[in-house]
Amino acid sequence: MSAPPSPTDLYRHSLRLLLDKDIPGWVDLWAEDGLAEFPFAPDGWPRRLEGKEAIAAYMRHYPDHIDLHDFPDLRIHRTTDPETIVVEMRGVGRLVESDAPFDMTYIAVVTVRDGRITSYRDYWNPLALQEPGADFTGSSR
Repeated sequence: MSAPPSPTDLYRHSLRLLLDKDIPGWVDLWAEDGLAEFPFAPDGWPRRLEGKEAIAAYMRHYPDHIDLHDFPDLRIHRTTDPETIVVEMRGVGRLVESDAPFDMTYIAVVTVRDGRITSYRDYWNPLALQEPGADFTGSSR
């Protein structure tokens, strides 16, 4: 039996799945009780998702709205906790509805236990949501 992937390897794999638009595969990387938090989410957008099912529902329509092409400027920092990494990156692509460019800067704090994501705190830029077609969550915003 092989050891579970490191947080860095699992995170890099998660990015590949997003680029491949494999949302079910991406969701499978999560622990059943995984927690996703978005401290900078604007009004009408979720700030906290508890459990794999809620995370799957949130991401289900992502590729229908945002066509990711690359994650340039990826930097993954190890922390004093071997299960936690801090990620700096950009996601670039296009908004499907308007064909406008998509360029989002992220900082994420990610914890992985037993080869599954248990916590993901995503500090993304809510100003990028001002573009039509960026809302993939179905929020009432």
